[in-house]
Amino acid sequence: MSLDNPTMDDHVFLQGMYADDYFPDEVVDLCKDVLIDLCRQIEQQQPATLEALYVLSHAATERLNALQDTFEAHGSELETAARDALAEDFSWIASAYGFAEADLEEMMAPREW
Repeated sequence: MSLDNPTMDDHVFLQGMYADDYFPDEVVDLCKDVLIDLCRQIEQQQPATLEALYVLSHAATERLNALQDTFEAHGSELETAARDALAEDFSWIASAYGFAEADLEEMMAPREW
């Protein structure tokens, strides 16, 4: 994975989802990939404002929305425990990249889960 930000490079993404058998690891891996891609985009684009961060986080949220059918095909779904795990990681990402004041609900505003 190798991210430039040491906090995120050492971070274990989606711990709660991996620990819960309800969520198939191979599908959680797809969610983790989205979050890692978000980190990479932040590192590459270096957003200077919350609005610029929200553009990137909204795109990541849309990609997560697109995984709902994949979860359902594996007998699972993006529900409360998944939402909590994803929200926790969105919060970690914002803080690690200097946006501790980011509004978590706004970061994930387009979510459908």
